[in-house]
Amino acid sequence: MPAHPRPHRRVGPVKLVVEADGGSRGNPGPAGYGALVRDALTGEVLAEVAESIGMATNNVAEYRGLIAGLTAAAGIDPSARVEVRMDSKLVVEQMSGRWKIKHPDMIPLALRAREVAEGLGSVSYGWIPRNRNAHADRLANEAMDAAARGEEWTRTVEEPPQEEAPGPPPVSSTPTRTVLLRHGETPLSAEKRFAGTNDVPLTAAGLAQARAAALALKDRGLEAIVSSPLSRCRDTAAEIAAVTGLDVRVEDGFRETAFGDWEGLTFAEAGKGWPAEMKAWLADPEAAPPGGESFAQVSRRVRTALDKLKVRNRQQTVLVVSHVTPIKMLVKDALGAPMKALYRMHLDVASLTTIDWYADGPASLRSFNDAHHLEH
Repeated sequence: MPAHPRPHRRVGPVKLVVEADGGSRGNPGPAGYGALVRDALTGEVLAEVAESIGMATNNVAEYRGLIAGLTAAAGIDPSARVEVRMDSKLVVEQMSGRWKIKHPDMIPLALRAREVAEGLGSVSYGWIPRNRNAHADRLANEAMDAAARGEEWTRTVEEPPQEEAPGPPPVSSTPTRTVLLRHGETPLSAEKRFAGTNDVPLTAAGLAQARAAALALKDRGLEAIVSSPLSRCRDTAAEIAAVTGLDVRVEDGFRETAFGDWEGLTFAEAGKGWPAEMKAWLADPEAAPPGGESFAQVSRRVRTALDKLKVRNRQQTVLVVSHVTPIKMLVKDALGAPMKALYRMHLDVASLTTIDWYADGPASLRSFNDAHHLEH
């Protein structure tokens, strides 16, 4: 499928949603599939594809729908980050690697789906109930109807008619604002040690910093609070929730980098114990600490978490309580800066950074590492 004619003006790779379904009348029986690709931020349908495939089982048709949806997404933007939504628990669990693929008919289809997925920026899979997959289900039923009539039938639409899908919301100058708060002090941050996914608590000073941040944010017009799952962030977020009355939603994508064997060490200690690995890590964003996570991996999940936030909290002011690396990643993306810019930023504990994300244009960094509230 050729690229979508209207390019996306956005920092970093675009985020697409693939909705896919398939089925047969008889299992096996006359079968078909349907799939569509949406812009994750606007909900706009960018492509549709459906096909009758003769006699087949439900599972074969579902996999064919997945392959078609991923292929359509690759045609729109091969660097896109894709979220697949299907009501087939089997396909979602197998493609996520949680269930083994035992049926011989499924193995080549799963391999083909993975091959297409590997050509995209990233692909994640999620199950949705059938009533939330109505568009793909309708396309699949049209294909099954054609198969039952003995027809060879396909549908490929790059831009479906307006009445068949909701269009994008009106362009607005109102951004989605993220107020990024680094958690308060911990024993490891006080000693400048690698603190990744190990769940270290706040110190007494860190809790006081969180309360100072809460007072500074009380009248900032926050409409939602999102936190990393680690307790140092959740405990910091709880202080802001207490003064604003807002609930805290945990988002795993905003957790800190997993530093593996370097957890708890100083930079010098890690460099002394793993000099080659440290040199590679500093030079290549795809390199990871031993047993840890690369910056490239962190970047992908942080962007996915941001995309989810921008859809859920469109045009709102959202507090995100996170860590050094995720916050720097968001700043880097807002500025369109290279990965090496991470090493040229300093973030104090309990500091505030504010970014406006515009749906119709670039992002705007409004403040960085603001720690004035900690001076009192």
